[in-house]
Amino acid sequence: MITTGIRLGELVDRFGGQLIGNSETQVIGIAPLNDADERHATFLSNAKLRHQAESTRASALILSEADHQQVGSGYSGARILTAEPYVYFALVAQYFAALKHIPAPKGIHPQASVSPHAVVATSASIAAHVVIEAEAVIGENVVIGAGSVIGRGVTIADESFLHANVTIYDYCLIGKRCVIHSGAVIGADGFGFANQRGAWLKIPQTGRVLIGDDVEIGANTSIDRGALSDTVIEEGVKLDNQIQIGHNCHIGAHTAMAGCVGVAGSAKIGKYCTFGGAAMVLGHLTIADRVHISSGSMVTRSILEAGQYTGFYPLAKNADWEKTAAIVRNLSGMREKIRQLEKTIKSLTEK
Repeated sequence: MITTGIRLGELVDRFGGQLIGNSETQVIGIAPLNDADERHATFLSNAKLRHQAESTRASALILSEADHQQVGSGYSGARILTAEPYVYFALVAQYFAALKHIPAPKGIHPQASVSPHAVVATSASIAAHVVIEAEAVIGENVVIGAGSVIGRGVTIADESFLHANVTIYDYCLIGKRCVIHSGAVIGADGFGFANQRGAWLKIPQTGRVLIGDDVEIGANTSIDRGALSDTVIEEGVKLDNQIQIGHNCHIGAHTAMAGCVGVAGSAKIGKYCTFGGAAMVLGHLTIADRVHISSGSMVTRSILEAGQYTGFYPLAKNADWEKTAAIVRNLSGMREKIRQLEKTIKSLTEK
């Protein structure tokens, strides 16, 4: 725990920015505008909250130059000016969290079950009731929380952190510095069945899941293994809780998905994309880099151009829905035709 404060001057030395105010002022953490008191720093990243910034009790306010000019003398504390206040907040929050962090004990808990044919770095931390099967390789400073199951041939690279009760199926690969939250399942079978005269015949799922460096996977998220080739999650991807990634999907680097997103099998999603909560992507589609899907949208076709996309339709019988969708797609053309008709009618009336 932090028992003494951190000087504002130290924060600016570490993270940059321009300090206006007393560099010797100390804070013990960072808090929201409304909740902060004189022990805290706070931040303003949304111009709509400027009125809250003027009344906050925080000792320091992190904000942009533009907001600094707009926030009046109602706020009398120190200010740290930076081009990206929200990023600065994240860095400062990480710093305070690291100061409070209690490292996991290194070594293998006596109640863990580790195959003699697994390789576990001496710097790793393996908690109680963890199961690590043969051929698994656990890298330096990896932390595996209680009750997790690491299948045969799994590789977990250095510095990754698995919370309690994570399951990683056979031969999946986890990159460096990944964070996987409780209940996540990596490498379960994809939903692959052939219909044989009304009965479902299982298709063996023999691919893997390959996860790059610096990926974070939320609680109870599932990523299915490939049917033949691999499911791939590239570096820097951030997945929220309760997300489903189908077999053979490929998620590009630094893409982020909010809770309850569902991606059907063999979809290929580009880099730097974002998906709002409960967005859905149908299988075998391609989505370009830097595509942003609004919450609750259903992606039913490939998207080959960057941009923001939104799709909301009320539930209806499929035939009615298709008719409605066709009409909506043609509304722009219909609008122009109506305008031309109005001009023609006006012209005829005037004559």
